[in-house]
Amino acid sequence: MSKFLKFKVDLEIFIEELQKRVENNNKKINELLKIENKSFSNFVKPLQMMDEYLDQFFTPMSHLNSVNNSDKTQDIYAESLPIITEYSTKLSQNIDIYKAYKEIQTNEKSSLNYEQKRVIELNILHFELSGAHLDEKTKQRLQEINIKKSELSNRFSQNILDATNAYEYIITDEKDVEGIPESDLQNAKFEENGLVKYKFTLQMPSYIAYMTYGKNSKIREELYRAYVTRAPENAIIIDELLLLKNEMSKLLGFTNYAEYSLASKMAKNENDVIDFLETLISKSKSQAENEIKELQEIADKPLESFDTAFYSELLKKEKYDLDEELYRPYFEQKSVVNGMFDFLNKLFGIRFEKVDEKLWNEKTFSYDLHVEDKLRARLYLDLEARESKRGGAWMHNFQTHCTDEDGNEQLASAFIVCNFPPSSDKNPSLLRHDDVVTLFHEMGHAIHHMLSSVNENEVSGVNGVEWDAVEFPSQFLENFAYEPHVLKLFATHHETGEVIPDDMIDKLVRGKNFLSASGMLRQLEFSIFDFKLYSKLYQGDEVQNLLDSIRKETALIKTPSYNKFQNGFSHIFSGGYAAGYYSYKWAEVLSADAFFSVVDEGIFNSDTAKKYLHVILNGGGAKSMSELFKELLGREPNLDSLLRLNGIK
Repeated sequence: MSKFLKFKVDLEIFIEELQKRVENNNKKINELLKIENKSFSNFVKPLQMMDEYLDQFFTPMSHLNSVNNSDKTQDIYAESLPIITEYSTKLSQNIDIYKAYKEIQTNEKSSLNYEQKRVIELNILHFELSGAHLDEKTKQRLQEINIKKSELSNRFSQNILDATNAYEYIITDEKDVEGIPESDLQNAKFEENGLVKYKFTLQMPSYIAYMTYGKNSKIREELYRAYVTRAPENAIIIDELLLLKNEMSKLLGFTNYAEYSLASKMAKNENDVIDFLETLISKSKSQAENEIKELQEIADKPLESFDTAFYSELLKKEKYDLDEELYRPYFEQKSVVNGMFDFLNKLFGIRFEKVDEKLWNEKTFSYDLHVEDKLRARLYLDLEARESKRGGAWMHNFQTHCTDEDGNEQLASAFIVCNFPPSSDKNPSLLRHDDVVTLFHEMGHAIHHMLSSVNENEVSGVNGVEWDAVEFPSQFLENFAYEPHVLKLFATHHETGEVIPDDMIDKLVRGKNFLSASGMLRQLEFSIFDFKLYSKLYQGDEVQNLLDSIRKETALIKTPSYNKFQNGFSHIFSGGYAAGYYSYKWAEVLSADAFFSVVDEGIFNSDTAKKYLHVILNGGGAKSMSELFKELLGREPNLDSLLRLNGIK
C-alpha cells in the first residue's frame, strides 16, 4: 500500500522538473500508442495513473500559490500554466488516443466493470468536448485559446488578491468602533505615535466585522465601495474570456458556451436551467419583499446596499434576541474541529487522528482518517486568514483513492482551506456560526473525496462527478451545523467549559432562515447572470447592462451604479463555475432532500445516513449522480425540500 505523499515543493527547480515530467509523459503516450492490442489494463490504466502522478506533482505548487502567495510563487505559477495547459490540451485532442478509447469501448464492452465503462464513457465525451475529432488547424486554435484562458483566469484571481491586500481603512475616533466585538477590535487595534488606531481591511473577517457592527454609515459605504470596485482591470479580462469561450464553443460545434457547459452536467438543456432558476424566483420573491419591508422599518433612513448587514444584525437581535457575538465564545476553532470529527464518527463510524508533520504554515494541521480501524485517507486543515492567502474557503484533492497499474491501493488525501479569524498567543480563534457552517460545508467535499472506494482514479472521489451535483455532499453536511444534537458535541464556552444552553440553540435554529428568501434571490441573481452571460456573446457595457436587467427582478434594494460585482466574481472567471453557478441551487435540492430523510429518521439512528455513506460517499463519480440519488432514496429529487430547508412557504 502506498504511503501519503509528503507536501514538498522545491521552487528553485520546479519549472525544470515540470518540463521533464511533461516530456516523459509525452514519451510514454507514444509508447502506449504503439501497443497493438490495446486494452483497459495495458492502455487506459497507465494513462490514468500518468495524469494522477502529474497532478500530485503540480498540486502542492498550485496550493502554495493560494495559501502562501508571494512574488516568487506568482511567477512560477504563471510560468507553469502554459506548460501544463499545452500538455493537457494536446493530450485531450489526441485523435489516436480518442480512437483507442472508442475501440476498447467496443471490444471490451462485456468484460469491463461499471467503473471502467464510466472512465471510457467520460473520456470519449471529454475528447469530443476538446475537439480531438477536428482538423489540425482548429485543434491548434483551441490549444491557443486554452493557454490564454488559463493565463487570464490566473491574472483575474491575482488582481483580486492584490487589490484586497492593498486596501486599508484607518479609524482614529473611538466612537466609530463602538459596538464592534472585542475579538474583532483586538485584531484591528494598533498603536502609532502613541495613538490607538484601528485598521479595517477587505480581508473577510475584518470587512464583515465592520459591515455588520460598525455604526458609522459613511465608513460602511467607504468599505463597501472599496470592496465592490476591486480590480477594475478585470473588466478587460472578462471581455477577453467571454470572447475566447464563445469562439471555443463555436469551434466545437455548440451554439454558445452555456450549451457546451451543459454537455457534462446533470441538467439537460438551457431551458431546464432557466426554468429551474425562475421557478425559485417566483416562489421566493413575495417572502423576500416582506423581509426587506421589515428590515426597512427598523432603519432610520432608506436602505442602501452597504446598510443591509448592519440593520440585519439589529433586526435579528430584536426579532430573535440573537446576538452573533454571544455565540463566538462557544465556537473556539479547535473545539469545533474536534466536535465535527466526533459528529462524523457518530454518523458514519469514521475516526480522525492527528499527525505530527511539518507543513507549509505553523497553524496548519493534518489528520489521518480511519474507517473501522483501517487507515483510509489524510486530511490537511489550513483554517486561519492571513495576508498571503487567497480569500474564501475551498477543498482541493491531493491524492485520489484508486489501484495503480500493479494493483496496489493508493489512499486519498485532501486540503480544506478557510479564512477564519486568526488566533494569537492572547486570543483564540473564535468563529461565527457562519464559519462553522463553512467548515462543515468544506468537510462535506473532503469526505466525499476521501471516503471513495472506487478503484479508477478518474471517477473516484470528486472526480467524474457532474459539476451541478458536486455541491450535494458539501451542502448535505453543512445542514447539520444547525442541529441541536450536533451542536452540543462541540459548542462549549472556551473559558468556562459550559455547553451551549438550549435557549441559545433555539434562537440559532429559529434565526437560521432569517432573511432566507432575500438570500435566495441574491444567489439566483448570480446564477442567472452567469448562465445568461454565457448564453450569447456580451462585451463591454453589455455585461453591466445584463446584470442591471436581472437586478430589476432580484435586487429589492437598489444596487449603486459603482458596484462592479462582476470584476470580483471569481467563481465564474477564475474558478470552474462558468455557466455553472446554478449548480449550487441544483445540488441543494438533492442535499435538502437527503438531509430531511436523515433528520426525519433520527440523525444517529438513520438508515439513510448509513446508505448515504455507502452509496454517495463510497460511490464517487463512478455512476451519474442522478443514478446514485435514485439508489439512495428510490425516487427523483423533490424541489419542495429546498423550500422547506430555507423556510420559504
